[in-house]
Amino acid sequence: MKNVIKLLFISIILSQSVALAQTSDKLKKEQQRLEKKIKNTKSLLKKTKSNTEASLNELRLIDNQIKFREELVMNFDNQVRTAEVRIKQKDSEVQELHKRIAKLKTQYRKLLLYAYKHRNKFGKMMFIFSSTDYHEAIKRKGYLESIAEIQKKQFNIIRQHQNLINEQIREIRQDRNYKVQVLEEKKTEKAAIEKDKKKQENIYNKFRQEEGKLLTQLKEDERKKEVLKQQISAAIQKEIAVAEEKRRKAEAAAAAAAAKKKAAAAAAASSNSGTSGTTTTPKPEVAPEKKEVVYTENKESAALSKSFEGNKGKLPWPVDKGSITEGFGRNAHPTLDNVYTNNNGIDITAPKGYQVRAVFEGEVTSVLNIPGAGKVVIVKHGNYRTVYSNLQDTYVKIGSKVSTKQSIGTLLVKDGSSVVHFEIHQVVGSAVQCLNPSLWVSR
Repeated sequence: MKNVIKLLFISIILSQSVALAQTSDKLKKEQQRLEKKIKNTKSLLKKTKSNTEASLNELRLIDNQIKFREELVMNFDNQVRTAEVRIKQKDSEVQELHKRIAKLKTQYRKLLLYAYKHRNKFGKMMFIFSSTDYHEAIKRKGYLESIAEIQKKQFNIIRQHQNLINEQIREIRQDRNYKVQVLEEKKTEKAAIEKDKKKQENIYNKFRQEEGKLLTQLKEDERKKEVLKQQISAAIQKEIAVAEEKRRKAEAAAAAAAAKKKAAAAAAASSNSGTSGTTTTPKPEVAPEKKEVVYTENKESAALSKSFEGNKGKLPWPVDKGSITEGFGRNAHPTLDNVYTNNNGIDITAPKGYQVRAVFEGEVTSVLNIPGAGKVVIVKHGNYRTVYSNLQDTYVKIGSKVSTKQSIGTLLVKDGSSVVHFEIHQVVGSAVQCLNPSLWVSR
């Protein structure tokens, strides 16, 4: 029973150690991800010029930088707490191991004393020969061998426990050093946050003096967004209409061929029965009913849609490096109170002239040139569409097949940086729905 309890205790300690190690690894990976984002945003900030329009983007980048740094500080706090728990747990394990070693040494001492008292090999032989019968002699011989074996095992167990204690003490020292290092990094990040907030406040003060100019610029930006929205919607609806018209023509041609074949068969049957003199009055033609354009998927398209859906949350970004500076839906203006903008997608600030890439395999259905939005590429993925705006040049044309991460164009350069506007749409019947790209691209 005691051995069972010991085994349970050891298994609990091991499971706790594994869980803490996994938590620590997860936190370190999260730290690396945040540090990468901070480095990326810092690089973008260096390349942004300081005029009014660029400063708005700069302000959004600073907001991101502060948010990432604050998340990193929280991550450091969690890592420190995890290290403290690990240290406390390992201290407890070391104390338990010391107790077990003390007990093992006591048992080992008794075994040594017994061995010392019976060190004469003739004494062992006399112990065996003094048995009452052969079976008892065999048992006594086995008893002496088991004692010798126990001595060896006991010695090895003590040595293993001592090695384990030394290893645990080494890990405790490592955890304490790591904790000190993390606390220093946390201190550095807090100082960086304060620096970013001061820069942020300076830009806020600058914009407070230019509210009129900002409102004018905002109205112009919203007008451009509306034009972009209408053009994209019209392009998708046109593409759906063309695809459906092709499908209907194919169906009509198939139906006409079937009717012709049926009529020929009927005429042949009538001729064979000798009733060729009878005539059939043709039915009057009825004007086709005007139907609503509805997108219908074929098998290939349905498979691509399913594959696209299966990659939700795992799609690559439309640029290799960047920072989301305006999210999907309703966004508060960075400086103007009670002023909001609407976004059908997300805006990602990237290094100037960066290449834009397709986030999934598909077919290019539209390449537009929209004033204020540069060139726009729409890629079809079954009943999904991805939209890439603010392009300077494009490498694809209508009908081009693209693969995941294939470059489709370069971004417009403005004020030392570039911003790609990225949208995802889903076609359901005759309706086109805007989706939040942030939920589809990987973190």
